[in-house]
Amino acid sequence: MTIKVAIQGERGSFSEQAAGKLLGASLDLVCCGSFADLFSAMKLGKARVAVVPIENTLAGSLHRNYDLLLESGLEITAETNLRIEHCLIGTRNARLQQIRTVLSHPVALEQCRKFLKRRRSIAPHETYDTAGAVQQIVHDANPQVAAIAGLAAAKHFHGKVLARNIEDNRENFTRFFALERPGSRRARSARRLSAEKLKTSIVFITKNVPGALFRCLSVFALRDINLSKIESRPLHGKPWQYLFYVDLLAGTGEERTQNALRHLLEITEFLRVLGCYPAV
Repeated sequence: MTIKVAIQGERGSFSEQAAGKLLGASLDLVCCGSFADLFSAMKLGKARVAVVPIENTLAGSLHRNYDLLLESGLEITAETNLRIEHCLIGTRNARLQQIRTVLSHPVALEQCRKFLKRRRSIAPHETYDTAGAVQQIVHDANPQVAAIAGLAAAKHFHGKVLARNIEDNRENFTRFFALERPGSRRARSARRLSAEKLKTSIVFITKNVPGALFRCLSVFALRDINLSKIESRPLHGKPWQYLFYVDLLAGTGEERTQNALRHLLEITEFLRVLGCYPAV
């Protein structure tokens, strides 16, 4: 069965690769220019699933996507980690020595800083998407302009790979979420897995009292629930107050998790479960 999937960027992007890992090969992609457009496409029913990057081992969290996820009301139904391998990609007749300009997403450019520093004759320019940069340089056919993107983008747009694995650090992974509307079949299936294989993501706002965050986190420690991530984000409209995003290595069907969340609800101003899904 073909699944309609929204991604940010063009065909051949890392998001498309992540979607393939998460959902299989039969995908009907809805390519969006921005993450805001992606969440809008889901709201309008143009796709059944959205696949979005949420954090990178080198660049950290994509904070805007945390904000959009909370606003959307979508549910996390799966996660995957994708190894990010950057290539320098040129036009069909390009040679590495010719390149004077390179286009890519700003994060990709930052992750290849050492490569670019060694080649001072190449000027980096930011674009909205790695794969979109390849599409542009192939279309323009200027042998002096290249792009930084993944191998899949080079194959899809018939670009020429001039250099591989140009990223500064090989331990470069991006975590992606699959997002669906609440109550999806995938979410229901995940909850039936054994507890050892599940992860739960939540977001909460603490009360403005001394030791509030300590009290909130202690509800998990008291029940031997391990936390794999905690992230704070500013609470819009309330200066110096924060939302806390937390990942639990436990499923919502477990009694200890249910008790912890009930306890947390009593001592917070706001609590939402963002999803329960298979851990990777």
